[in-house]
Amino acid sequence: MSVLRLRAVMAAVAVLVSVIPGQAQITRFVVEGTESLGPDGPERLTGHVYGEVDPKLPLNAIITDLEFAPRNAREMVEYVSTFTMVKPTDMANASGLLIWVASNRGRMDLMADGFFADAREQGHVLVTSGWQGDLEPTEGLETMSVPVARHLDGSSITGRVLARFVGMSPGTTTLPILRGGVAGTADPASLDSSNAMLTRRTSEQSETVPLRSTDWTFADCSASPFPGTPDPRKLCLKDGFDPAFLYELVYTAHDPKVYGLGFAATRDFTAFLRHGVTDDAGNPNPLQGRISRAISQGNSQAGTFLRSFVHLGFNQDEAGRIVFDGINPERAARLLAMNIRFGAPSGGAAIYDAGSDGIVWWGEYADDVRGRPTASLLDRCRATDTCPKIVETLGSAEFYHLRASPALVGTGADRDIPLPPNVRRYYSPGVRHGGGTGGFDPDPHTETCCGLTQNPNPTSDTLRALRTVLVEWVVDGTLPPPSQYPRLDRGELASPTQAALGFPTIPGVPLPDGLLNPFFDYDFGQEFHYGDLSGVITMQPPPIRRVLPTLVPTVDVDGNETSGVASVLHQVPLGTYTGWNTVASGFYKGHLRNNAGAFVPFARTETERVASGDPRISLEERYASHGAYVERVRAAAARLVRGRFLLQDDADRLIAEAEASTVLR
Repeated sequence: MSVLRLRAVMAAVAVLVSVIPGQAQITRFVVEGTESLGPDGPERLTGHVYGEVDPKLPLNAIITDLEFAPRNAREMVEYVSTFTMVKPTDMANASGLLIWVASNRGRMDLMADGFFADAREQGHVLVTSGWQGDLEPTEGLETMSVPVARHLDGSSITGRVLARFVGMSPGTTTLPILRGGVAGTADPASLDSSNAMLTRRTSEQSETVPLRSTDWTFADCSASPFPGTPDPRKLCLKDGFDPAFLYELVYTAHDPKVYGLGFAATRDFTAFLRHGVTDDAGNPNPLQGRISRAISQGNSQAGTFLRSFVHLGFNQDEAGRIVFDGINPERAARLLAMNIRFGAPSGGAAIYDAGSDGIVWWGEYADDVRGRPTASLLDRCRATDTCPKIVETLGSAEFYHLRASPALVGTGADRDIPLPPNVRRYYSPGVRHGGGTGGFDPDPHTETCCGLTQNPNPTSDTLRALRTVLVEWVVDGTLPPPSQYPRLDRGELASPTQAALGFPTIPGVPLPDGLLNPFFDYDFGQEFHYGDLSGVITMQPPPIRRVLPTLVPTVDVDGNETSGVASVLHQVPLGTYTGWNTVASGFYKGHLRNNAGAFVPFARTETERVASGDPRISLEERYASHGAYVERVRAAAARLVRGRFLLQDDADRLIAEAEASTVLR
């Protein structure tokens, strides 16, 4: 057994021995708003959750800087979160299932999603709550207030942090430092610019050029000339910022917030809703005695939160019980760089982000390339028998921008990592991050974000069906369909080049070569715990040891991906659908556009195809007539319904949309 896995097992055993049932404290559960959602419908509750965490419990020891957080008279560390709950007005009509939905940068509308509508109709309870300590309290956002960590003598904890700035307007003299990617309140310990360094460069690969400390200040120069009004959260450059450059600021920050408390707050609030009767003040749990199962769902950044939640052992509550019986991390292939001093809860997959630097695979894998032992995201929950059933859903853009490759084939990109029995993975080919708007428009003249038209290929219908599959797996034990995702042993993954993929040469369309977010091996310093993606980063910017190999899904002669659960539109295509697109202008022109996808429509007729030099056969050659196209759509929808990847009412709607479309009219 590896050292990491042994440590996880021993920590879990210590928790089971030392824990006292009901020890997690929700000191106050305060409902501040109640709204009826219809005469026979559910009600929506909003308010705040006040909680406290015991820093002495082994279960909480993984939280970075918790030992430096202020404590109350009971030696507990306090936090406050917002919450929103949609539940049956009469809990006698509740199904017994709680669905906790992780907000994405504080945003979550429990009324907006088709699956949520199904949940409300079936009597499930929907809940979302704040877990991000880097968000300012804002109406309409789920937020969390966490304490600042300081040394035991009250002095500030400090550390080096990095901010990056690009894409500003010409003539800009002042930029918010948070725009540079620094999360939370990473304010400078000193406004003396000589204690920091500002550099600029002409590309990611070029040499950095330091700027004189006398030419910039921590200040706001928008209303007064340089050196402006001192401001710890703004950066002023004497002669203004040039959009032709990328600027990097490294400075010493102070008073880090204990962001890792967001994991404990989610664990304890869910445990309270499942098992609690009243809070410490006597306020009742509105769900008491009515919840028998719980699942969680999170998209994108919220999905990385769920992966990290399980990995760090928070799916076991302080009484040793399972928190979520099932989870659906959607569009997530990394971990969340949150449980780190001066971490980045709102960060993405930008360069120097640590989210891909730890364990990102569900199955056991020895990371020989980086010299790390055999490990899995499930090591801690296996040791305590608290692993959830997992339905993982991701799409094409996650390979190109979010570095999904190591989650499937490891850091060597040389073998498939088998999935454990409690994990199913379903891949949506040819989609942008979050999927497109759908529809059957053969030539959409929509405003484009990028060098090519944005990809309309949808994921919403597939996700609705697969979330239903997760509910059935958790509630009834109905096994999901077999996983469907690209595998190396089937020749469904290859290097991201035209030569390896066989991507067609289409006039006016760039090749995929170089349109990939690189997978770097960083040196974050001796105080960073790579196995847990926790601790302290002491190297800023971190040196890059090497670029690690990555793979992407293979394509057919049209440039469309060939593996996974293809949508109806992808199965009966109107063009090429990619998980990549290019930046249309500015500093990164021609480079990969984050989280985007492209659509390149087929020519309508053979004559148009030949005239343009397009190697892909036309719509007319492909489908012959409008009626024939609709029949192909009907057949594709039926296959997906049989496979449990599409619900019948969505299939009926898609067929009607195809019939009403202008395809080969």
